[in-house]
Amino acid sequence: MLGTARPTQNSAGALSRLHSQKTYLDSVCLQYPLYRLLNTHCFCLLRNEMGLIIFFLCAYVPKTEAGHCKWAEVLKDLERIKTSKDIDVSLYTANADEDEECQELVMRCFFLETEVIIQECRIKNCSKTQDVWNIWKNGNESFEKNKLTSTKSKKCKECEEYEEKNFTEFVQNFVKVIQRDCKH
Repeated sequence: MLGTARPTQNSAGALSRLHSQKTYLDSVCLQYPLYRLLNTHCFCLLRNEMGLIIFFLCAYVPKTEAGHCKWAEVLKDLERIKTSKDIDVSLYTANADEDEECQELVMRCFFLETEVIIQECRIKNCSKTQDVWNIWKNGNESFEKNKLTSTKSKKCKECEEYEEKNFTEFVQNFVKVIQRDCKH
């Protein structure tokens, strides 16, 4: 009598092999239609000149999208805190139109001053403490990844040489400096 072979209770290894083969076959069954779809629709484009041009343009687009401003998250957090009424502090505020050569030092100054805001928020229990902390953290991470590359020029000011301004003006200038940096 012919019948289907069933693994016995003593052959647990055979049973697990049967399950792994089934998973493998399921995977193959899904991969083949995807292969056919790609082969018929995508790879046929690469057979002519126009298809190659489209392919390379599409390959380039994600790189430009991924190359967006490294300070995008900081900008979002600055937007959240700029209307905060419970942060009342004077901060050294760099000018948004500082020389291009001093841009990195200006950015560092703004991020250093966020430490002052964090301390103020700890004292007053501000509602925006987490957003300020995120700004500081994101700035430090970025500067850690990219060690200070610019050398201090004689025309670049130290952070303490800038005029102290209120929180609102500080945030406005900070946003302008970041937007300027993102355009380059």
